[in-house]
Amino acid sequence: MTQDPDATLRHQINELVEEEHRLERAHVGQALDGEEKSRLDALGVELDRLWDLLRQREARRRAGLSVDDAEERSARVVEGYQQ
Repeated sequence: MTQDPDATLRHQINELVEEEHRLERAHVGQALDGEEKSRLDALGVELDRLWDLLRQREARRRAGLSVDDAEERSARVVEGYQQ
């Protein structure tokens, strides 16, 4: 049985958020070392990419378009969005 792609994306997002929180909790009141800071930054970028893909799928679904045509965008594209 194949799992729903949106559910898979949400699961991946939750896993990354949990890792992010574990890393942050382990260093309350302390600075992260270089490797940990790099990992935290990478987690943030990957979360942004997965959220972007999930939003694309939801927008395509609402518009009556194929959700399967949504594509994960590069970190450069996603991180370049204006907030």
